Formats: sequence, C-alpha cells, structure tokens
Amino acid sequence: MRGSVRRWLVTWFLLVYGSGVFAQSQLTEHTYRLDDPDARPPATLQDIAWLTGSWSGEALGGTFEEVWNAPSAGSMVGMFKLLRDGAVSFYELMLFVEEEGSLSFRVRHFSPDFTAWEDKDEDMTLRFIRADEDAVYFNGVSFFRISDDEVHAWLAFGSGESLREEKIVYRRRAD
Repeated sequence: MRGSVRRWLVTWFLLVYGSGVFAQSQLTEHTYRLDDPDARPPATLQDIAWLTGSWSGEALGGTFEEVWNAPSAGSMVGMFKLLRDGAVSFYELMLFVEEEGSLSFRVRHFSPDFTAWEDKDEDMTLRFIRADEDAVYFNGVSFFRISDDEVHAWLAFGSGESLREEKIVYRRRAD
C-alpha cells in the first residue's frame, strides 16, 4: 500500500510541478506556444528524424515540394518550394538544430527571385514544445506522422482574433 501511495505522490508531483516548468498554451486546435521560451524542454533530432526524405503535397493554395536530410552533426536541413499556377510562389530554407539540450526550428523565406524576406542576420526561430510518439510540436507548428508515407502539419497564422491554422498534407515521394 505504501509503495502505491508513494508512486501516486511522485506521479502527481511530476504532473503538477513538472508541467509548470515547460508550460504551454494552445494557440489553435492543433498548435501550441511555449509560455516561457527560456524554459527549454529536452529533445534531440531523433524526435523528428521520421521527417527525413522527400515529400510533396498541397498547402497554402498550391502544391509543394519539401526535402529533409538525415540528422548529422546536430542538425537537419530542409528545403521547401511552393508552386501556384505552375510558378514558384516562394522558397524556404529550414533547419532543425539541437541547442541548449532542446531543438529549434529555424526558417528563412525567399521570393521566387531568391530575395530573402528576413534581414541577413535574422530568421524565424520556433522553439520545441514537446514530442509524442507520432507528433512533434514547435511554437505555432505541429507535425503529425499519419504513416511512414504521410504527415500532416498545422501552421498557426495571424494573432488575436485573426489567429487561424492551415493544414499541410505531406506525401512521401518515391524519388
């Protein structure tokens, strides 16, 4: 009896006090934000390695191509191209990187002529929030592994009353 009470108390303590360390708030139905960006939950690239490979699908009113290399040297590099009406709408260079015992998701955007949207010393950095068996959450974006060949991502856009989410459906490419 005493052992089960002790386990219950330890479990309760971890749930009550442990969850406060990495508190998160729901932004949209499928996305979250880390309430204290300085409180970094532990993570490694193995939490997101299942995204490695070549993908395509529908997103943001067009189709896309995306490629992620395998984890090496503490990072994974990705490239994204959105196409609308047969023309490039924009590009992204992306990076999952291990830092401070956690993960960051860094993104830089480029116009079709490869002009950067962000200043040369800036990127959009999204902090890791948590990983489940088939999902990983960063500030404002979540990836859900449906199968080895299909992933659904949800992106939060806007703020306040105009906050909305956009679904992206990934299908693994054979090439």
